[in-house]
Amino acid sequence: MTDTTLASGTSADSPSTDPLLREFTLGDLRLPNRMVMAPMTRNRAGEGLAPTEMNARYYGQRASAGLIITEATQVTRRGLGYPNTPGIHTDAQVSGWRRVTNAVHLKGGRIFAQLWHVGRISHPDLQENGELPVAPSAVKPEGEAMTEEGKKPFVEPHALTVEEIRDVVQQYKHGAVCAKSAEFDGVEVHAANGYLIDQFLQDRSNQRTDDYGGPIENRMRFAIEVLEAVLEVWPAHRVGIRISPCSDFNDMGDSDPGALFRAFVEKLDSYGLAYLHLIEGNAHEGAEEDLEVPTADVRSWFSGPLMLNSGYTKERGNEAISKRDAELISFGRPYIANPDLVQRFAQDAELNEPDHDTFYGGGEEGYTDYPTLHDTRGENR
Repeated sequence: MTDTTLASGTSADSPSTDPLLREFTLGDLRLPNRMVMAPMTRNRAGEGLAPTEMNARYYGQRASAGLIITEATQVTRRGLGYPNTPGIHTDAQVSGWRRVTNAVHLKGGRIFAQLWHVGRISHPDLQENGELPVAPSAVKPEGEAMTEEGKKPFVEPHALTVEEIRDVVQQYKHGAVCAKSAEFDGVEVHAANGYLIDQFLQDRSNQRTDDYGGPIENRMRFAIEVLEAVLEVWPAHRVGIRISPCSDFNDMGDSDPGALFRAFVEKLDSYGLAYLHLIEGNAHEGAEEDLEVPTADVRSWFSGPLMLNSGYTKERGNEAISKRDAELISFGRPYIANPDLVQRFAQDAELNEPDHDTFYGGGEEGYTDYPTLHDTRGENR
């Protein structure tokens, strides 16, 4: 079997090569492998929520990935939902991200910025002047926000007016402009995991009765307006989008997720995007059986490259690509502990175990100090 029988745009590598390690052409980008570093919040931004040299080291260490997608990056200060997550809306933040993209590009890598607004998944303690978080509707989510002082119950958010919605769409566009200024290779629109775009899509959180609520077409309106604003800045083949149709993370849910996400994905398909990034099952919990919105259905609705994310191992990733279930697989926690994950997969080497205590916040420990194969074999000592 050759690569051309696996997916369009692939190289003529040896048929014996693991599918994950085969090249793939994503739009006009040549990816040396199908392994994507998934977006992962690490809470280590510097002053002004700008990336630092430490962040540049972290991403640069992982540049052998076919593609890196950054941690979720808020497009406005009001989009902040966790301590010390980076933004992409000020000059200082653009400069910080340019350090990151330069570090990745110097090592031959490719990197997309994930554009984010948390909506109601925030707290007045995280907002300037103690403002309320914003949302499609004044519906308080179950659960707790993570603040500088620890966990605190979510609050009832401010329901955005139509004029405010238009402003938020422009904030996404500004974030896309900033990503281009920071010399990213593209952007991913974060429409998953119960954050603002997802809140507009699903009717547990969207109880509006105007043009942004009610019927599925109306609930899709904000997402499509954001996407089209981003496409005014970036060509479609440099824009991806992430969805999580089966996740109840951040108190999400919909009365008919199958109908909603079929309509949404079929609409997305009309734009010729770089890829659709699908979180299968519940966010942060890995794969599930009997999904309410099966991956095979999503695959049939979207004709472009599909990227899957759900606690994949090397074996499951190879199988998914071999069966044409996806073109790309994104890996999260394995990339935290294994900056050279591509090389480890290629050599069937043992993986480092991640230190869960250092996932969120802190410094170099558990961030840039995981050993590579060179380190463990003494070749760099």
